[in-house]
Amino acid sequence: MTQEPPDDAGARTADLYEWQAVMAAADGFRLYLDALGPSGDLVAAEGCRVLCERHEDWVILRDRDAELISAKHPGLSFGAYTTLNSLADDGGVGHLFNRWLTMGEQATCRLVTTAGVDKQPKQLAALAETLQKRRLAGVALVNDGEFEELLDAFGAALLKHCDGLPERWSADAGGQTDAVPSSDQRRQMARFLSMFRYQPSPLRDYVGFAAPSMYVQPVLRRLGSSIPADAVWEAVLSLFRARMRACGPTEVGGLPAVLVAPVGAGVSSAAELEKNLMGRIVTLGDIDVAVRAALAFPSGFARLPRMQRTSRLSIKMEVGGCSDNAVERAEQLRLDYQDLMRERMAGDPLARAEEMRLRRMLLRISDTATSRVGDPEAEWGTALWRELEVSLEQQAAQLPDDMDVDLALGGLCDLSNRCQVWFSEKFDIDSEVARRRGEGGGGS
Repeated sequence: MTQEPPDDAGARTADLYEWQAVMAAADGFRLYLDALGPSGDLVAAEGCRVLCERHEDWVILRDRDAELISAKHPGLSFGAYTTLNSLADDGGVGHLFNRWLTMGEQATCRLVTTAGVDKQPKQLAALAETLQKRRLAGVALVNDGEFEELLDAFGAALLKHCDGLPERWSADAGGQTDAVPSSDQRRQMARFLSMFRYQPSPLRDYVGFAAPSMYVQPVLRRLGSSIPADAVWEAVLSLFRARMRACGPTEVGGLPAVLVAPVGAGVSSAAELEKNLMGRIVTLGDIDVAVRAALAFPSGFARLPRMQRTSRLSIKMEVGGCSDNAVERAEQLRLDYQDLMRERMAGDPLARAEEMRLRRMLLRISDTATSRVGDPEAEWGTALWRELEVSLEQQAAQLPDDMDVDLALGGLCDLSNRCQVWFSEKFDIDSEVARRRGEGGGGS
């Protein structure tokens, strides 16, 4: 188990799905904020919803308007999209273009990504801003020959990375593939870019910590609430986690479908089709219920508080960065060691001298191990814990006959509780014990 695995794909994939849920929840909070009136009442919720994992990573819907969102987290090692091929493929813009065509050029599109843009992708993002302004102003998007070189390069990238586009564009051009992109196709790309937006976003390692202040605090100000933002964030994020997996509640639950298409039935209406997608949809009403529940019962959504341990050993190991399991084990070994020593003292008049010899040996081992792993620039408690165990195993032959390595390690834990062994640089342990007890700490 201590060997390095060839990859960590499972954890990374889970992190990426979590990041997508976080960014979709951020969009949900923006929709919710826009729908709140000045007094904090939900006044514009009708027809506004988020459809998860359908067409794209998620779709924002408001009445007849739709925005397709592709979310990409290539990681720090990727840096930036520096070619249009990379933007169309790795950035998912080719797929966005395909979905935009499928929806009759009626949806706006957005790329949410942690990667930057440079060179031609940077020029394309700037062109998209220019064309959006022209579209909103109601003027012609491009004139003959304008932006031709950049649009031709973008068209070449789309032909490589947009499924079905070569056949579609060849048919539009009368079957002449060497005519792609034509002036008509450049205008089509310009229409797409006028509806496209590039959005740089925080890395997954940080966004979860920053989200409450970035995305929730504006909503709490509108609602006039001072409760911790973490609780509201967790309540709403849980909705998006479930809907991203199509796990939301539906009217029929898990009941089987019956008489789905009887003889003489017509094509299902849009409303009926949307009912089948309810497990993927987050409405503003859903978000409002989650927010109000968190406002009423914030402790129900807050992260579980850590147990405040108050023994000197536990505090020292925590400050040194040891895991909870290591601390629990250390406390148990200390108790076992103390039980052994009490039995010895009760029946052997020479036990005190034997204990002093053992104590000197343990202090020597502790001193040597600390000199090997101590680091004033970083936490080294875990490294010391492992080093102490290894050192005791190497010197097991010198231990008393009725003592194994675990009990000897318990003796070191007992010495730590007496402030003779440290798992970090020394600090005022008595003040920390008093502080924790004052806060109601009751752990070992």
